[in-house]
Amino acid sequence: MQARVKWMLLLGLALISQTAMAQRVAKYGADFLAGGVDARALAMGGAHVALTQNVNSVYWNPAGLSQTVYPEFAYMHAERFAGVVSFDYAAVAYPIDAISTIGLSFFRSGVNDIKNTLNAWDAERNRPKSNPESYIESFSAADMAFFVSYARRFHPQLHVGVTGKVIRRAIGDFADAWGYSFDVGAQWRGRRLLLGVQLQDASTMLQSWSVNPSAFAIGGTNPDTGQSYTFEEVFAQELPTGETFLVLPVLRLGSGLVFPVGLLSALTLGLDLDMAFDGQQANAFNAGAISFHPRAGAEFMFRQVLALRAGVNRINSTHLYGLDVVPSVGAGLRLKSLSVDYGFGDFGGLASELGYSHRISVHFSLEREGMRRSGPGES
Repeated sequence: MQARVKWMLLLGLALISQTAMAQRVAKYGADFLAGGVDARALAMGGAHVALTQNVNSVYWNPAGLSQTVYPEFAYMHAERFAGVVSFDYAAVAYPIDAISTIGLSFFRSGVNDIKNTLNAWDAERNRPKSNPESYIESFSAADMAFFVSYARRFHPQLHVGVTGKVIRRAIGDFADAWGYSFDVGAQWRGRRLLLGVQLQDASTMLQSWSVNPSAFAIGGTNPDTGQSYTFEEVFAQELPTGETFLVLPVLRLGSGLVFPVGLLSALTLGLDLDMAFDGQQANAFNAGAISFHPRAGAEFMFRQVLALRAGVNRINSTHLYGLDVVPSVGAGLRLKSLSVDYGFGDFGGLASELGYSHRISVHFSLEREGMRRSGPGES
C-alpha cells in the first residue's frame, strides 16, 4: 500500500519539482502538445509547417489560417500509450475580412480513474485499513491548453500569424500549474514551392506549479503530538514544493512541393526541421545543446476525394537498436465540405513498449452563401 501511494501520487510531482529546482529549465514542460493534431498532418510525419492552410494551422503555423475561405471547424481524438492517455482537440477558424482570420482552439490530454489510496492507510497501526476498498477514491491527471490565433495576408504570397497560449495542468487536487506564451509564424506560398517558419513559445513559456498540502492529509491523530498525522510522518518522504520554470523556444522550419497529377489529383511532399535549444539531445542529430528533429511526409490526393499518406515522424538513436525511425501512415476521405482522416503510427518507436497510436480527425468547412471571405483574401 505504501509503495503504491508513493509511486502513483508523488513520482510525477517529485520529478517535476526536482527538475525545476535543479535546472530552472523544463525539458518536457508542454510535452502533451508535442504529439501534434490533425490526422492528415500526423500521417505525413508532422511535416506541416509550410503545408498547413486550414483551421489546424492554429497548431502547426498560425500563418496558414489566412488561407481559409469559409469558417472552418476541426476535431481530433487520439488514444496514446495503448489507450491509457486520451487526447482531444477542437478548433474553429473565422475569416473576419479580406485579409485577416482569427482562430480558437482547445486541447486536453488526460489520464482518468487514477486510484487515490491515501485514506485507505491506517496511520496509527501502520497498515491498510480493514476494508480499504471503501476508502479508495479516483482522480484525473489532465493537461489543457487554450489558443487564440490571428493571421494576416501581407502579400499574395506572404502570410504571417501569431498565437497566444494559456496552459493549465492539474494532478487531481494535489497540484496544478499555469503557463503562458505565444507562437509566431510565417509562410511564403508559390505555385509549387511552399516555405514556412514557426517560432514556438517565442516568449519562453513560464509554468508555475503549486502543491496543495491539504490534499495529502492522512486520517487519525498522532498520540505524540496530538495533531493529525502528516504525510511526512507516515511515509518518511517530504512533499514536493511548487516552482516556476521555463519552456524554451523551438524553431520549426518547413518546406513543401506540390505536383499536379492530371486534372484533379496531386502529389504533395513535405520536409520540416525542428530545432530545440533545451539540451534534450533526445534525437539522432545534435550539436551541443541544440537538437535537430527532422520530419518528412507525402500525400497523394486522387481526384480531390481519396488521399493516401505516409511519413517519418521521428529519428532517434538508441544503444539497443541503433538508428530508430518512427514511421506513420494514413488515409483521408473528402466529401464536399467534410473531410475525415485517419493516421496510424508507433508512438514510442522501436525502443519503446508504449504501444501504437490511432488518430481520427474531422474537418468541416461552412460553405454557405454569405460566409465566404470577400475580396483578394480568397485563395
